[in-house]
Amino acid sequence: MTGGAIRIGGVRGIPIRIHVSFLVVLPFLALGFGRMFGEATRIAGIPPERLHGSPFLWGLGIALALFLSVLVHELAHSLYALRAGGRVQAITLLMIGGVSQISEPPKTGRGEAVMAFVGPLASLVLGGLFYVVHRAMAGTALFDLRFAVFHLAYLNVVLGLFNLLPAFPMDGGRVLRGLLAERVGLLRATRTAAAAGKGFAVLFAIYAVVSANLVLMAVAFFVYLGAEAESRSVLVKALLGHIRVRDLLRSRPPLIDLSVSVYDVGERMLRERCVAFPVGDGGRVAGVVGLADVQRVPRGERGRVSVGDIARRIDPVDADDEASKALRVLAETRAPAVPVLESGVLVGLLSSGDVARALQLGELEATQHPAQPVRRAARPNLEQHA
Repeated sequence: MTGGAIRIGGVRGIPIRIHVSFLVVLPFLALGFGRMFGEATRIAGIPPERLHGSPFLWGLGIALALFLSVLVHELAHSLYALRAGGRVQAITLLMIGGVSQISEPPKTGRGEAVMAFVGPLASLVLGGLFYVVHRAMAGTALFDLRFAVFHLAYLNVVLGLFNLLPAFPMDGGRVLRGLLAERVGLLRATRTAAAAGKGFAVLFAIYAVVSANLVLMAVAFFVYLGAEAESRSVLVKALLGHIRVRDLLRSRPPLIDLSVSVYDVGERMLRERCVAFPVGDGGRVAGVVGLADVQRVPRGERGRVSVGDIARRIDPVDADDEASKALRVLAETRAPAVPVLESGVLVGLLSSGDVARALQLGELEATQHPAQPVRRAARPNLEQHA
């Protein structure tokens, strides 16, 4: 399990996970769809008495079909991202949908717009195909199959159209941002799409209150949070976009050999007031050991356990890399710091605290000099420890 998500498979090297929130909400979705069973049969044009199974079982089937449709939708995003040279960390099915964790999206705004559009397109194409099958079976006695196929068509069309709304965090918002980015810049385009997302969230909330629709209220809440999170994420990227890793280095701790005991590393942390060290073998950097790693080893065993047994294996970044790349590595690995190399030689260790400090200074500079573009952060003193 990773971050509350259970891996259930993979496609093209992309892990597919189900978040525990999905398992919690599934019975409630089944109950909700079951309560609308009569209305659903009327829309599908099928007599309810000709269907087998209870409304709850049909509701459960429709709920599962919804999340399978979401999975196809997210796979379309991810497979296009791979084709465009991006990187996909995972696909996770959540309580209210799914998310493709794309760590390296297409480099251009147009590429991002296409990547965002292929998800709704896949849903609409799938919905259209199911509807054609449903129409082809008209007049047959296959009532159960006709009902199931109709709802697969209905769910995919609704999923595709909803995601085409031009507002974050829906795909339509990413399409809008991608098209605007090349004209007005990424930050301004993101703020426009995020503002639209918050506007739709408010409209959803008002309608949810009027109609006493709790599900729509939850959707409004998550849409608002998603728009805010996306705006914040792009602001972070903008603030770090012109800063190199070397500009953020504050510590240059020595390389700890993998054979050193955990106890000795703990003593060195106390003596040098440093909470993380790069580790390696024969001068080759192999990863990082942090304070939390030491504390996980029982005190009586720290003298017998070597650093090599607990070190986090993490690839170093280059001093000339953008700081946003180091931030992504820190987020993906959840390591306390990442080793930094220059011409193959260890020159320092970058922690999330160093990146946070740069972000805070960048935000301060943006308010101090709003008419000026965000400049590089001042290079800190390399002799200070993290």
